[in-house]
Amino acid sequence: MNRTTIFKKFRVAPKLLIFVTVLVILFLAIIAFLALLKSKNFDQLKLNAQQQSLQYVTIIHPSIDISDNKIELPGSLQGFVEAPIYARTNGYLLKWYKDIGSSVNKGDVLAVLDTPEVDQQLIQAEASRSQADTTMALALSSVTRWEQLRLRDVVSQQELDERRSAYDQSKANVAAITAEVQRLNELVSFKKIVAPFQGKITKRNIDVGDLISSSSLDSAHALFTLSQIEKLRLYVSVPQTYAEKISVGQQVTVIQPEMPDRRFIGKIDRTAGAIDKDTRTMQVEVILDNKSGNLFPGAYVKVLLPIKPSNKFIIPANTILFRAEGASVAIVDDNNNVTIKSIKIGQDFGKKVEVVSGVTAEDRLVLNPSDSLETGDRVIPIKPLVK
Repeated sequence: MNRTTIFKKFRVAPKLLIFVTVLVILFLAIIAFLALLKSKNFDQLKLNAQQQSLQYVTIIHPSIDISDNKIELPGSLQGFVEAPIYARTNGYLLKWYKDIGSSVNKGDVLAVLDTPEVDQQLIQAEASRSQADTTMALALSSVTRWEQLRLRDVVSQQELDERRSAYDQSKANVAAITAEVQRLNELVSFKKIVAPFQGKITKRNIDVGDLISSSSLDSAHALFTLSQIEKLRLYVSVPQTYAEKISVGQQVTVIQPEMPDRRFIGKIDRTAGAIDKDTRTMQVEVILDNKSGNLFPGAYVKVLLPIKPSNKFIIPANTILFRAEGASVAIVDDNNNVTIKSIKIGQDFGKKVEVVSGVTAEDRLVLNPSDSLETGDRVIPIKPLVK
């Protein structure tokens, strides 16, 4: 290689070096620009993500319970006075006079029985009493004569005492037989089945010719069922939670499902004053006027019992979060940061609940909080606060 060729190579090398250097610088500048652009995009995406993660929530305040609440409980109507009517003697049904739906007064004859066995027993008892009366008369006459003989010392005192004893025994026999006659007369009088009070026949379980037994005292063998329906009784089992807030004289609202638009007003007449240990409820008796006859004994009804205000905080049920640690609410501070706080629930009124502890009047509660809401999250209220 000659010197001219070597010199030409050294003249080309600096130009190539400069070109490569420029390319490297340009490449690095492009990389730096892309990195800067990516960083700006990342910051923007992060900001957008933070903005999108903010939840829009409705804020409410707890309220004080100053209004009467009502609880709905099931119940069954029954006649103010309601009784199954049984036979008091044995026999066959001869005739019945009142059917279901019949209105009766006290003492009205409902049915008549044929009692041949009791009739025969009465005849026999009356005959036995006649015999006993004759025997007692003879014993009295004998005692009278023996007393006169004793005055003349014709008979001994022992013989006179025996006559007196025979007379006393005959008197006792007459008394016993007379009592039996009276008993049988009572049984005969039970041939007529009469109404013990004014009311309406709601059941008739007999027909002509039926064998009637006085020993069948279960409801299936009752001849009739008689009810007073101008007034009705209603027994309600009130849960222990509400028992102390029920008092005699309170008005209640009764609703029959078949008449949803009608409201019947009753009054609490008495309470058991004790909690049933098996059901943890207290029995309450409600008296209901039914002169219109629109309600029927035995019907299922719903009873709205008034509950006195507790003056505790009331919050909507849909502000509560139920988690492993128990019931809690989401409270928003002035900086719109969320704090999850546990609460203690008192009475449940359905759409609203009573809070015993855990909230104050100034707390801002999130309505319908999402399950993902946690302490420290930021939220955005979507409407003015409502107290």
